[in-house]
This record gives sequence, structure tokens and C-alpha cells, in this order.
Amino acid sequence: MSTPTDAAAPPPTAGAATDTAALQRLLTWLSPAYPVGAYTYSHGLERAVEDGAVRDRATLAAFVGSVLQAGAGRIDGALLVAAYRAAGDGPALDAVADLAAAWRGTAETALETMAQGTAFLRVTRAAWPDQRLDAFAARHGNAIAHPVALGAAAAWQGVDLRLALFGFLSAFAANIVSAGVRLVPLGQTDGQIATATLLPALEAATAAALDADLDRIGTAAPVLDLFSLRHETQYTRLFRS
Repeated sequence: MSTPTDAAAPPPTAGAATDTAALQRLLTWLSPAYPVGAYTYSHGLERAVEDGAVRDRATLAAFVGSVLQAGAGRIDGALLVAAYRAAGDGPALDAVADLAAAWRGTAETALETMAQGTAFLRVTRAAWPDQRLDAFAARHGNAIAHPVALGAAAAWQGVDLRLALFGFLSAFAANIVSAGVRLVPLGQTDGQIATATLLPALEAATAAALDADLDRIGTAAPVLDLFSLRHETQYTRLFRS
């Protein structure tokens, strides 16, 4: 059920001006220092390295590019956009949250998005209090997928949609690259070169998310899911996914 706070003014449009306060919030939310535990997840990369599928800078960049354009990045981007656009409509926003909670192929990737979303809600509600975010969290037992939580918060805090979306996908990609630097292992410079090469994939994923229809969108990356499934029983693990 919606609450009176759900009827607040609609969120800013994708072209809204971005002031320094909104930018500061976004940069903080996406920083590796924001305590959501992102560093504990590799999104199945640990298994891909174990199997030899990812073994150098080029294969790491290819793995992350596939995640962005054909895997979770494709879905998470669309979910963030839908949450942002539904921020003024409680029932519609709740429907996006329910869909996101069910939209993962493996237990570990489900944990990855839900645990980070829960942590994001806890910290963001304390640092940037907002009754609408409080009510949204309460309706879902404080368990909301990360892109949905961030998308709604961005709308209510006046953050530009395209910046929030591109920033979220960039942070997601950078976290996997960081895991790859440790797992392959690679040098820090190789990690940054891999990140730099991902710009076209990030731009494509951003454009696709802005045009996505949640009733029609899907993914076709079974190998990524298999890496995640096999990671659950991997003998030695550094990461939770």
C-alpha cells in the first residue's frame, strides 16, 4: 500500500540540473568507501579465474563487458531506471522492488544485490534522512535490491538519472575489475587500463537501460550464471560471489 509520502512531487527528469550537493551524494554512494560491502563480491569472477577463463587484462575486460551488456548489468540498469521513474508512485515502485528481489539466476548473485541494497538503505537513511525512503524500506522489511534502492534515493535526492545510472554501472564494473586485479593477479595499472577500455560497454549499457521495457527485457548469459553456481562449491574462496 502507498503512504501519503508516496504522493510527493515527481522525481526530477533525466535532464535535471545537477548541483554540487546532489553530485556529492552520488559520488559518496558509489565510492568503494561507502559501507555496502561491495569488495566482498566478485560476481562469479573468482570461479572464472579458477577455471582459466579469465587469465589476463583482455579476458577480464571481456568478462566485465559481458556482465554489463548481457548479464546483471543489463537488468540492474533497467531496474534502477524504473525505480527512479516510479519514485512518485508507491505501488509502481513496490512492483519494481518485488521484481528485482526475484530477478537473479543464482543464490550468490541474489545475496550480492540484496545484501548491498540493505546496507545502502541503512547508511543512506542515517546520513540523508528522507521519510519517503524510510517508508519504502519499511514496506519491504528493509530488504531491497541495490539498484532499486539507489534509483529511488537518487530520484528523491535530486540526482540526475543518467548520471546515477552511468555511475552505478561504472562502480559495479570497477568492483569486478578490482576483484580481478587481486585474483588473476594483475598489476594496478593493468586494472585501470581494463577499466578504461570498458567505456563503450558502459555507454551501451546506459543507453539500453534508459530505453528498456521491464515487461520485455531479459538476459542470455548462461556461462556467467554457471560460474556463479560453481562458485558456491568452490573449495577455496575469497569472495561471497
